[in-house]
Formats: sequence, C-alpha cells, structure tokens
Amino acid sequence: MIPRERVKLALSHREADRIPIHDSPWAATVDRWRNEGLPSGISAADYFHYELAGFGPDTSPMFPVEVLQEDNEYIVERNIYGGIRKNHRDYSTTPMIIDYPCKNREDWEKIRPRLIPSDYRVDWVTSLQNYHREHSRGLFITYNVAVGYDKIQNYVASPRLLRAVLQEPEWVKDMYWTDAKLAIEMCDRMMKAGFKFDGAFMYCDLGYRGGLFFSPKHYEDQLHPVFKELCRYFHNHGMPVILHCCGKVKDLIPYFIEEGIDCLQPLEVKSGMDLIELKEKYGDKIAFMGGIDVRLMSLDDPKPIEKEIKTKITVAKVGGGYIYHSDHSVPKDVSFEQYKRVIALVQKYGKYKA
Repeated sequence: MIPRERVKLALSHREADRIPIHDSPWAATVDRWRNEGLPSGISAADYFHYELAGFGPDTSPMFPVEVLQEDNEYIVERNIYGGIRKNHRDYSTTPMIIDYPCKNREDWEKIRPRLIPSDYRVDWVTSLQNYHREHSRGLFITYNVAVGYDKIQNYVASPRLLRAVLQEPEWVKDMYWTDAKLAIEMCDRMMKAGFKFDGAFMYCDLGYRGGLFFSPKHYEDQLHPVFKELCRYFHNHGMPVILHCCGKVKDLIPYFIEEGIDCLQPLEVKSGMDLIELKEKYGDKIAFMGGIDVRLMSLDDPKPIEKEIKTKITVAKVGGGYIYHSDHSVPKDVSFEQYKRVIALVQKYGKYKA
C-alpha cells in the first residue's frame, strides 16, 4: 500500500495495513543525527519514510529580508513580514521578537495592498520538481498554509492583537479574511500550474499550556467563519483538511468539527491534550495526528516511551482515524538511535491485523 492510500484511509476513519507515519524533527536535530549515523545525501523524511509532503506559497507581504546584526551565536534579521527577530544561528529555538510591523490599523492598511496573488509567491521550478518526485513516490501531498490568529501574530504583537480581538473585532476580521482569501487564490494558482493536492495542512496555534489565547466566544465570532470557508473551499476540491494547532485547545474541537476540519495535530501532551481521551470523545467525528510525548524520547530508559506508544497507539488506531506524529516536533536532545527506536515501536504497535 502506498502512503497516499494509507493516509486517505486514516483520514476517512478506515483501517489500512498500519497507521501512517509522519514527523517534524528540528533542523538542529537532523544536524545531530548526521553525526550519529544518518547517511549523507538522504533526508530524515526519506530515511524514516514519512508519508506526507507539503508545498505552499509565500503568503507574506514579501518584504526583503535584511540582516541587521550577527555574531557567532545569534543573527538579527528584518523578516519577510517586516518584523525584526533575533535567532540562534541554527534556528533551533523560538526567536526573540524585537519589533512588529503593525502597531495599529493604519499600519495594516499600508501592508494590505501587498497581500495579492502573484506568481512570485511560488518557487515554481524547485517546488514543481519536488512535487513530481514526491507524488511519484506515492506520498500524500498537502497544500501547506499558515492562517488565522497565529499567522496575524507575524504582523501584530500578541498583547496588541489580543486587545484588538476584544476592542477592534472588525480590524481582526479584516486581517483574517484578507489572509484567507490570499491562501485560497494561491491554491487555485498552484493547482492550475500542475500541482495536484491530496489534502490541505493549515497551521494556526490558538492556545498555550494553560488554555486558549482568547475565549471560544471570540473564536466563534471572528475566526470560526473563516475556517469554515477555508474548509468549504478545500473540500470542494476533494482535499481533507489537517489543522496544526498547538496548546490546550479542547474547547475548540466542536468548532473544528463543525467547520469541517478532518484531522487535528499535534496534541501537545504537556498542554493536557490526551490522545486516548480525545479519541474516545471525538474519534468518530475527527481524526488525530500526534499525541506522543516527545519528552520521553530522549530518556535513557526505553520503557517509558514504549509504554507511551503502546498504550496510546493501541487505542488511537482502532477504526482508523490516527496518524503517528510526535506531540509537537523532535528536539535535538533526541539521539538518532533513540529516534530509530521510536519509529520501530510505532511500526510494531501501529500494525493492523491482516
């Protein structure tokens, strides 16, 4: 069975030969693995046979990237959104945010004219070449795009944006809809140019360890209609929708189901997103991807991670509707040997009976 078929079965709540496998190691993690046995010339995705491959446009204002300061440890840049960020040179941690391009609605009105569809938003040669490669290998091809609140945080500082959610809802809605319209128009453009997408992968963090960034009421009023329209568009093109949404977002799952979200990822354990609990409550209405505690992967004792994988996957895989992924991404404290053990365990406990 090819990966595309396996993922489609999982998303439609049917059992395949085994659960699909996908993950997101940091670039710094892959650098470590290179020194520990990952062969040169092969990506971690190819080595571990990940089963999804994503392609998407640049939906930013496309400001020129400008290096403002750098040393052996850090680099400070003005990014494509016009904001200033300080990063470790290996980009292995969350950046320090120094400045934002949007302090008020007037700033947004100056940026909005830049958010129009354009062929310059896609690296056509490289992207189409890689697309045909991955499609020919049978991978499940997704249209990847960041949307919604988390996307708009690239423009507006979080405290300022949260005040706007409460006090300037029409501005917030305008930002959401402007961005979503561009995401839809660029998907149209990519499909007309030769991309055939099996699904959509939307990215929008809406919570943290303790709960949601804002109330379900504000979500329902401002972002819920946007997600509903995005799902309607993707479903009209035969594309199931996977939503990456970090944090404790249990209270939004009924909204996700109503919108048409087909799969929720990554189910952060430290935020209280329990895979077994969610499977039992919502498993007939939405699929899940993730939920395996990445903190256990780096332990010297292999027993906790085996218990985690065996306990959760044994339940989550029943009736389909589950794709393996770590509960966020794989950090650089996980060795190559430890991660190989993880994938072997997933393959072992993720099999379905013949």
